[in-house]
Amino acid sequence: MDITDFEEFLSFGDDTTPLMMLVWILPIIFFVFYGQQIQLYISANQIKKHIGRLREYRDGAKSELVAHIKGGAEVSPDAARRIGMIVDYFSIMPVDMDPAGIVPKVRHMVRSREEHTRAQIRSIDPGMSELEQAKAQTLVEVASSLHLVYRIVNHLYLTAKKQKNFPMILPLQMMLPFLMEEAKALKDSVPAFRAGQPVGDGIGPMVVGRMMLDLEKREAAFRTVWSSTEIDRRRVHLLKARGPMSTVGRMGDAVEHVLDGAEVGAIIMIDAALRLEGEESASVSRGFGAAIGGIGTERFQIEDIATRNKIPVYAIVVKQTVGEAITLMTREIAMRADEVACQVREMIRETVPEGGSVLVIGVGNTVGVSQ
Repeated sequence: MDITDFEEFLSFGDDTTPLMMLVWILPIIFFVFYGQQIQLYISANQIKKHIGRLREYRDGAKSELVAHIKGGAEVSPDAARRIGMIVDYFSIMPVDMDPAGIVPKVRHMVRSREEHTRAQIRSIDPGMSELEQAKAQTLVEVASSLHLVYRIVNHLYLTAKKQKNFPMILPLQMMLPFLMEEAKALKDSVPAFRAGQPVGDGIGPMVVGRMMLDLEKREAAFRTVWSSTEIDRRRVHLLKARGPMSTVGRMGDAVEHVLDGAEVGAIIMIDAALRLEGEESASVSRGFGAAIGGIGTERFQIEDIATRNKIPVYAIVVKQTVGEAITLMTREIAMRADEVACQVREMIRETVPEGGSVLVIGVGNTVGVSQ
């Protein structure tokens, strides 16, 4: 394109009026100097709407927590204040400049927080049963997580808006859809946990719980039970969190307790796993390694025990979205329990010879799942 064609494209011919030139040039100048501010304003308004939704999620979860703890009774100002303090708890990770021994420190910090939260809930309503206390503690974690997400997003939004910093708001705008997906899943999980209904993450305890029916249950660790049976002439030790309360148990301590009195040739862990986009929900996969979530302390303990005893660790996972994992268990996921149980029996035959023994662990929140 030569200069003549460019002038024709801009209508800068002999018959071009000054008004037409202004119509072309002024918007260009305007967007050069103010385009970033306009984009910041549009992005900020979109983020502000999401922040309002996050505030609603947080306040709704907190209201459900208060209603659950008091069982519909009127809440005193002091009880409401203490519940607000519990939701606002924070955790400071131990110093990790020297990583040696960091895992026991983290485990101690996490368990100290859990025990203190349980004590606070009991003091607010001493007549609450252990089952209801476990539900309340889960609701505290949900409300605390929503509160933390809201605070961080709101902080980044206000900082970017105060400084009129468009590059700062771009990462927040890109991450917000993922944060909102997790926040909505947390909000939707409240009714299931409060009603004591199974969630998608409970597929592991459901499979093992069915295998434990009519067997003697023994305490392996805090809110964790185990049983022993025989399958295809092999000794099978079954381990899961104690249902139907809302808990994941303490699998690391439980595995150590079981292996203190029994030698096993393999460990098989059953858990829910986050599926990738494009994968089918409720699909079942096999793998290797300790299939257990959380911050890593339980997985470290299980891996350490397995390594010291030279025990191979196998995994069977049922793939789910974040929402499916912490909300009411879908029919598709529940229907996979029989298939997973068949795969567990097949894996037992493949990994352990006749006369040997194996430890099968159902990992996940066992709310609404008995044994």
